[in-house]
Amino acid sequence: MKTIRVGDQQLDLFAHDVSTSTPPAVRPTAPPAPPVAPPLVAPAPPIVRPAPPPLPSPPRTDDGPPLRQLQLGSHLVEFALRRSTRRSIGFMIDDNGLRVTAPKRVTLAEIDNAIRAKQGWIVSKLLERGERKVQRQQRPPVAWVDGAILPYLGGDITLRLHQAPRHRASFQRETNELHVWVTPTGSEQQLKEKVKGWFQHEARQLFEARLDVYADKLGVQYDSLSLSSAGTRWGSCTIERKIRLNWRLIHFALPLIDYVVAHELSHLLEMNHSPRFWATVESIYPDYDGAKQALRKRSQELPVLF
Repeated sequence: MKTIRVGDQQLDLFAHDVSTSTPPAVRPTAPPAPPVAPPLVAPAPPIVRPAPPPLPSPPRTDDGPPLRQLQLGSHLVEFALRRSTRRSIGFMIDDNGLRVTAPKRVTLAEIDNAIRAKQGWIVSKLLERGERKVQRQQRPPVAWVDGAILPYLGGDITLRLHQAPRHRASFQRETNELHVWVTPTGSEQQLKEKVKGWFQHEARQLFEARLDVYADKLGVQYDSLSLSSAGTRWGSCTIERKIRLNWRLIHFALPLIDYVVAHELSHLLEMNHSPRFWATVESIYPDYDGAKQALRKRSQELPVLF
């Protein structure tokens, strides 16, 4: 168990003895030179192209239904299928791959045909998600030592470690320092859990405040808020008016948090992504498209924390 520590031509001349009495010796005729083979040209090395990132696939569970597979061009796509009471076939793509929701009356052949009809969009989004995942895995993780820099509300805060009989955390906003007290025998995992808990506490308080602001602007009410830990799915809203927000949003600047809040609350009026939905978002968050692009870019830049 890892414990926490506080604290580089050559020219050859042939001379002949010319004599009138002795004719010069007749030199033997040299054999003809063998034909000269053309120089060998080394073949050009093959161009090595980087392999495309693997397409993400939904996680397999022992008690869940098996994943379905469908060949789309050169890509074998695995997806999770869920039946529901909805009227049409829906697609959801995130870091866990493709999930399809379809009415119970729709046949498997019809579902496959619907996927083929959107295969360009589906494959491009899956490749994009796979590339993001590879990029995140290649980023070096944060070193959990005194002085480590952590992302918070679009800026940076400094981690300060102290020894104490029990674990606790306190944030000093004047100096942007998160002070964490750990026991001398505490593990790195315990430290990370303490910091994660602080982030989640901050996230819940802030999310509740921003939900109230934008719910009032939209004239809606939500039933409850819960925190999620999804990879890059930042929020969701159910028909029961339950809002889920990713606590990792606390790493981003407030305008990006507000965009996700406005997005999910707008689903209380439009449970879709139709033009009417985006018009609803725009009514309370005009620059939603800029925020959407900024959120995608910023999420690729975050360091690996937990």
